[in-house]
Amino acid sequence: MDWITRERPKIDRIACPWLIKRFIDPNANILFVPTDDVLKVAERTGAIPFDIPGVEYSHYADQCTFDYFLKKHQIKDPALARLASIVRGADTDRHDLSMQSAGLEAIFSGLAYNISDDHQLLEIGMIIYDGLYSWSQHLYKKQHSNDSPIENLFLQIYHSYLSKKQKEKSPEWTVAIRELIQDQIDTNTTLSLNQLSEGLDLSPSYLSREFSKYFDNLNYGEYIRKKRIEKSIKLMSDPTLSLTDIAYLTGFSDQSHYTRIFNKFIGCNPSLYRKKILKK
Repeated sequence: MDWITRERPKIDRIACPWLIKRFIDPNANILFVPTDDVLKVAERTGAIPFDIPGVEYSHYADQCTFDYFLKKHQIKDPALARLASIVRGADTDRHDLSMQSAGLEAIFSGLAYNISDDHQLLEIGMIIYDGLYSWSQHLYKKQHSNDSPIENLFLQIYHSYLSKKQKEKSPEWTVAIRELIQDQIDTNTTLSLNQLSEGLDLSPSYLSREFSKYFDNLNYGEYIRKKRIEKSIKLMSDPTLSLTDIAYLTGFSDQSHYTRIFNKFIGCNPSLYRKKILKK
């Protein structure tokens, strides 16, 4: 079977061919063509188009094409679900989804910069994703320092020292980020970690790594969700607003998503929590 997508692949358009060849269609032939030609060539050859707007195999909701392949073909594999989170974070600039996402994006951005032959890039990508899949199966709980007691001791000393330094003074960028995050919450907008890092002239990987140390031990995405939940609690005192209204006003895609996140942070559903507030 032929599968076709846009030329110059980087993240999703390397991950999806790997998934196709390893789990869906071992004899698949992957075609890379200019964006404007994808649908025309697909119609002429019968190839299945993917990762292009307007076709079945593409991004949906906040998921990427890799996620849709797993859903469409009902592939239930915890390691692939783990890998999907990494791919999604790298492909959508949401590095808060997985700490490996920034590294995956950096690797393939560099490879795409160096390699102009799309099929050569895919060949290398197949090896990289084989390695990532093995890591997702067997090694994701294992830390590099586990192999070295001395290295682990140094890390413990470093983190102990770092925690003391943090109590003394937080970096200046944390003040700016708190203001930017509050602006997001107030205006119901969303900035990615990459956009924040560019605005503050900080490395995205550094910001992703350091963020939780100064923001309630939460990663960027979790902290934003926490602030949105806090805002929603303030809005609950207004009886004219339904929970659907509150979900929308605090940046959630729908009430079910809001309810799920509320439960995670508060420990009960928003309807029950609101009743308790209004009784007081």
